[in-house]
Amino acid sequence: MQLTPWYGADPIIELDGDPGAIAEPLIRQRDRLARELADLTDEQWDHPSRCEGWSNRDVVTHLLSTNQFWGFSIAFGLKGEPTRFLATFDPVATPAQLVADAPDISTGELLEQFRASNAALAAQVDGLDDDGWRATAEAPCGHVAVSTLAHHALWDSLIHERDILLPLGIDPVEEDDETLASLRYVAALSPAFAVSRDEAPGGVLAIAPTDLDGEFRAEVGDHVAIRTGPARGEPDLALTGPALDLLESLSLRTPLEQPVPAAASWFVDGLKVTFDQAPA
Repeated sequence: MQLTPWYGADPIIELDGDPGAIAEPLIRQRDRLARELADLTDEQWDHPSRCEGWSNRDVVTHLLSTNQFWGFSIAFGLKGEPTRFLATFDPVATPAQLVADAPDISTGELLEQFRASNAALAAQVDGLDDDGWRATAEAPCGHVAVSTLAHHALWDSLIHERDILLPLGIDPVEEDDETLASLRYVAALSPAFAVSRDEAPGGVLAIAPTDLDGEFRAEVGDHVAIRTGPARGEPDLALTGPALDLLESLSLRTPLEQPVPAAASWFVDGLKVTFDQAPA
C-alpha cells in the first residue's frame, strides 16, 4: 500500500523524554550489527532471513539504503526544509525494487559501504543540541522530530538484526534501552499509520512490559503521543508481557498472544494494513 505520510508543522508522533537519549542506542546497535556481519561466512550472508524472499545480504542492502535516506532526511530537516520524498513510497514494492536494482558487488564491499553509512549517520547526529533533535524531518509516517526519526531507524535496524541472526541459530544481543526505545516507537507507529489514513477513532493504548521498568501509554487523537507511566483511567487496549515479545509481535514477526477486541484492533493493525497484510 502506498504510504499516506502526515506532513506539516505538528508531528504525527510525539515521544516524551530526552530527545537526545536515542543517540547512544542508535549508534551502538548499528556498530554491533556491522561486527556481527563481519563474522558471517559467505553461506550465512546468502542464507534466507526472516524477511520473505530476502537473503541476509538483501537485508543489509536494504539497511544501507535506509541509512542513506535517514542522512538525507536529517540534513534537510536541520536546514529547515523537511522533505516530502515518501509521498509516493510503497513500503512493500519500493524497498524490494531497490534491493533488486542494487549493484552486484562483493560481500566485503557491501559491508564496507554499510559501515561507512553507519559512520556517516553517527557523525550527523553526534553533538546535536536540543533544537537539532527537535527539528522536523521526514520518516515513513510523515513529518516528525529528528529524534523520532532516529527511533524509527533504531527500531528498523534492530528488527532486521534479529531477522538476520535468528534463522542462523545465533542469539542476538539484547540491550534494554534498545528494546524499550523500539517498543515505544512501534507502539506509536501502527496507530500513526491509522491516523494518517483517517482510520483511527482515537483512544489510549497502555503497554506494561513485565521485565523492564518502562510502562507507557500511547494517546491517540489527531496525532500519537507516547507518555511514560500508566494510563489515566481505563485504556481502550492494554498489552503486557516481556518487552522483546511485545516488540516482535507489534513488528509483525510473531503473533500477538493477547486477544485484541475488534473495536481496538486498529491500535495494532495499522502496520499490517500498510504492509498489505490481513488485519486481525
